[in-house]
Amino acid sequence: MAKILVKKLDPSIELPAYKTEGASGMDLMAFIKEPIILKSQNSCLVPTGIAVAFSNEFEIQIRPRSGLAAKNNISVLNTPGTIDSDYRGEIKVILYNHGKEDFLINNKDRIAQMVLAPVIKMNFEETYELPETIRGEGGFGSTGK
Repeated sequence: MAKILVKKLDPSIELPAYKTEGASGMDLMAFIKEPIILKSQNSCLVPTGIAVAFSNEFEIQIRPRSGLAAKNNISVLNTPGTIDSDYRGEIKVILYNHGKEDFLINNKDRIAQMVLAPVIKMNFEETYELPETIRGEGGFGSTGK
């Protein structure tokens, strides 16, 4: 298990936790003084009240909660959002309301989930030719429906 340092920006904040043994993500909760009304077809930035530090072998991905998406049409706008290992600020979540109704966000509402993921760095090697494949340069929809 990877070690993640977490800083609570307020003593009242509950730390994220795995809800079940098989869960891959921890729920993030809103940390807000006043409720936020997320208007239909709009986005907002929701603070969580926590900051983290972890090894540069990892990133934290911020993903939608399936229940919010299925029941309320609420998603994370930049799915998955990335928390880089060198970021030390508060984790904030960009939520988007795909629905037709406004959505109310209250303090401590579970708004997203965070997943720790390994990072594999790449090195570019410039070339004038790429190896041939069956697909070639075929783009969007080129492999069928």
